[in-house]
Amino acid sequence: MTKRVVITGGPSTGKTTLINSLKEKGFLCFDEISRQVTLEARQEGIEQLFLKDPLLFSKKLLEGRTEQFLRSYSIDESVVFYDRGIPDVLAYMDYIGDTYPQEFIDQCQNHRYDSVIILNPWKRIYSRDGERYETFEQALQIHRHLVDTYKHYGYALTELPEDSVNNRIQILLDSLNL
Repeated sequence: MTKRVVITGGPSTGKTTLINSLKEKGFLCFDEISRQVTLEARQEGIEQLFLKDPLLFSKKLLEGRTEQFLRSYSIDESVVFYDRGIPDVLAYMDYIGDTYPQEFIDQCQNHRYDSVIILNPWKRIYSRDGERYETFEQALQIHRHLVDTYKHYGYALTELPEDSVNNRIQILLDSLNL
């Protein structure tokens, strides 16, 4: 049976670097899809879909992350990593103070991950770009919402310290007994 592991955290925590390094080591990783959704919206003339229509943006994320989750059932790997999970969608909606339909809650309850790894916002590596518009202070607030949301759905969170990528990977793999 495939172990499903979410790697989450607010902006500028080193998630993408960690995921890319796991890929280099031969692990199967599902990429974060929010940048893809943002870029597709820009091609349609919408600069920041998350800011213009947060519910539509979040529905697209929910669909994509649910599809990633379901796709893992057809994969013959001992472990699969996800750059963010389904509960991240609710955490971000809570962060902006927006409501969401029951379907969002149902997806979180019906699609359970085996482990959740969380990374704290890291001031030293923080940066903004065309898709990341949050300030560091906002990244801290988002982090709190992520922690609260995952705990609300009964997950125990494994926190990775600020450290080198190799050390973070070793801690991660040790926590999963890999």
